Amino acid sequence: MLCAISGEAPEHPVASRKSGNVFERRLIEDYISQNGTDPVNGEELSIDDLVDLKQSRIVKPRPPTLTSIPALLSTFQNEWDALILETFQLKQQLAETRQELSTALYYNDSAQRVIARLQKERDQARDALSRVSGLEGNRASNGDAMQVDGQGLSEEVVDKIKTTQANLMATRRRRPVPEDWATAEDVQAFDTKTTSDTQCTGARKLAADPTGNFFLSGDSDGTIAIFDLEQNTISTRSNLGAGAILDGTWCNDRQAVSTANGAVIVAQEGNTLAKFSQHAGAATALDVHPSGDILVSAGYDKSYVLYDLANAAVLTQVYGDAELTAIVFHPDGNLLATGGADGAVRLYNVLESQLAHTFPSPSGSSPVVAISFSENGTWLATANEGQEAVTVWDLRKLSALKTVSTGMAVSGISWDYTGQFLAAVGSGGTVVSQYSKSGKSWSEPLRKAVGAVDVKWAARASSLVTLNSDGIITVLGL
Repeated sequence: MLCAISGEAPEHPVASRKSGNVFERRLIEDYISQNGTDPVNGEELSIDDLVDLKQSRIVKPRPPTLTSIPALLSTFQNEWDALILETFQLKQQLAETRQELSTALYYNDSAQRVIARLQKERDQARDALSRVSGLEGNRASNGDAMQVDGQGLSEEVVDKIKTTQANLMATRRRRPVPEDWATAEDVQAFDTKTTSDTQCTGARKLAADPTGNFFLSGDSDGTIAIFDLEQNTISTRSNLGAGAILDGTWCNDRQAVSTANGAVIVAQEGNTLAKFSQHAGAATALDVHPSGDILVSAGYDKSYVLYDLANAAVLTQVYGDAELTAIVFHPDGNLLATGGADGAVRLYNVLESQLAHTFPSPSGSSPVVAISFSENGTWLATANEGQEAVTVWDLRKLSALKTVSTGMAVSGISWDYTGQFLAAVGSGGTVVSQYSKSGKSWSEPLRKAVGAVDVKWAARASSLVTLNSDGIITVLGL
C-alpha cells in the first residue's frame, strides 16, 4: 500500500471512507486540519471518516545518534511533511490549469470561426453593395439570367460536366504520343522563326485556340489581337471598349476576355456576343471548360464565377479566402484550380463548388501568376511572382513532385498536349523542360534568350509562340 499523498509506504495507514484511498495518518490529518476535504475527490472529510488499517510492520533499525538534539530530527520531519503537502497541491493546481486551458482554447477556436464567418459575410455585403449599379445594367442586358451567389448548378449543366469527364477519362488512359509529334531533338533545334507586332503594348496573357493555329492577346486599352500562325499575320484587331484586358481564352471559335473593371466579354469577329459584370473589382483570369460551353472567371473579390455560354447566363459565384490571380479547369473538367494572391493553389470540385484541397505556397506569400494542367490529368504546374522555380504538383499524392529551376523570374508556363514538355518564360528568356517517362528523369532541351510574359504551344508541338509586354509575338520552331 502506498500513501496517495506522498507515494510512499505509510507507517500508520488509514483509509478514507469517502474516496477509499490510503494515506499516512499524520499527512491526512494535517491536510484535513487545513482544508477539511478529501485530497483526491474534494468531498468533505473529517478525522472520524478515517479508518485504521492493519498491516505487518517491519521493525526499522534505529538510526545512529548523530547529535544530541532530537528536536532537529522532528523539525526535519515537519518540513518534509509540509513539502509533500505543497507538492500534492501543486499537482492538483496543474491538473485544474490544464483543464481550464483546454476549455479556453476551445472557446478561442470557436471565436475565430465566428470571426471568419462574419468577415466573409462582411466582404460579401461590401461586394454586393459595390455591384449594385453593375447588376442593374447586367439585368437589362441578360434578363433573368442573373443567379444568386453560391447557387447550385442545374441538372443539365451537371450532366454535361459528368458526360464530358467520362468521355475524356476513357480516351486518356494509355494514350500514345502521336507519331507526328515533336521530339526532344526537334525542340532542341528550335530557333527564332518569325516575329510579329500585335501593337498590344499592355499585353499580359496569350491564349491558343483548340487548333493551335490562332493566338489571342489583349491590350491595356481594351483592344484584342488575333495572330494567325499559319499565315504569320495579325488576322483581327478590334476594340471591345471594356477597359484593360487582363486575360483571355477561346470558346471554340469565340473569344472571351476579362478586364480590369470586372467585366467578362464574349466576342466573335470583333462583335460582342455577351457581357457580364459579376465581379466587384478586376476579373483577373479566365478559362473554358473542356466541353466548350462553360466559362469561368476569377477576380480580386475572392470569387470565381461560372457562366453558361449557350444561354449567356451566370450559373454560380463561389467565394474563397484570398484574391484570385489565376484559374484553370482540369483536363477532365471535374476540378478547378485557382491561384491566390497569398501564393496558395486551391482545388475546387466543380459540381459541388466545394474546396477539395489546398497546395501551400512554396515561396512564401508571392501571388500565383500561372497555372497549367498536364494533359495526363495527374500533374499541375504552378509559378509564383518573382520566383525562378516552377512547382509540379502530383494530384494523386497531393504533394510536390518536382521543382524545376529556370534561373529567371517566371511569368508564364504551358504544358504540351503529351505532357512531356513544360515551357516556361520570363523576362530572362524561354526554357523548355522535358520529362522522360522511360527514365523518369527531367532534362532541359531548350533555353533561348527570348524574353516573354506568356507562352503557348502550337499544333503538334511544332513550335512555341511567345508574347512579350510590348506586344511582340515571337515564334520558335524548326
